[in-house]
Formats: sequence, structure tokens, C-alpha cells
Amino acid sequence: MTDHCQALERLLHHDIPLTRAMQLQVLSWQAHELRLRLPLAANSNHHHSMFGGSLYSAAVLAGWGWLHLRLQEAGIDGGVVIKDAQISYLLPVTDDAVACCAAPEATAWDKFIATYQRRGVARLPLQTQLLNAGGETAVRFSGQYVLQRGA
Repeated sequence: MTDHCQALERLLHHDIPLTRAMQLQVLSWQAHELRLRLPLAANSNHHHSMFGGSLYSAAVLAGWGWLHLRLQEAGIDGGVVIKDAQISYLLPVTDDAVACCAAPEATAWDKFIATYQRRGVARLPLQTQLLNAGGETAVRFSGQYVLQRGA
């Protein structure tokens, strides 16, 4: 695990206590893709599958974590929050899951940064998918994150 991953995991576990109970782990940050691991044992429901709320939380956190790390790399400081979200549960998750958030199009990132620098607030849509143990997409998530100066 890289220093960035360890720092993000410590931040999540300290600032968002739910992530400790979920036993959320930061797996990797490579080529601007963030991967989080969500174990079934800590997030199961009465159907012996992954609880929908845990899947939602992991999806939100993958996007938030992606933006946090990317902003750190760019040397940009500000507060990140989720503004809007859409989730689709495609398959039941009956084992550990991996939440993956990849970079948006370069033009979307450039516009996001330019807007933030000009206005002090900007919105960025990010896509996350949760993969089941077989690597199939079990959940698709789209979230709009807001970066605000001084927040």
C-alpha cells in the first residue's frame, strides 16, 4: 500500500467513524483510479449479501477519496462534499466487494479546476462501480461532488 493509500485510510477511519465499522480498506491509487475494499463480514444483511447502505457508502467514499487524492496531487485545497447521487444495484454481492472510481474525461477535470480557480466553487461528476468477487459490476453509482474554497 502506498503512502497516499495509508494516509487516505487513516483520514477516513479518523474523520468518518463509520468506515472503521465497515472495515473499509484503501487498496490502491494507480493511474488516477482509486480502489477500496469492502468486506462482506462487516457489511452483511439478513439475506447473507452486502447491505445496500454499505454499498452506497463505499460508492460515495470512493468518489470522495478519488477527488481528495487528485486535489492533493494538484496542490489544491478546499472542502469536498457530495451534492447529488444516483445508484443502481445490478447484482447481489455475496462476497467482498471492490469499489472503483476512475478519472473523468480530462476536459471535465480541466473545466472543474478552471471553474474552481475562477469562482471558488466547482462541481465534478464522478462514476464509481462496485465489483463482486467475480469481477462483475454489481453496483453503478454516479455522484456530483462539490469543491468549495474555505469549507
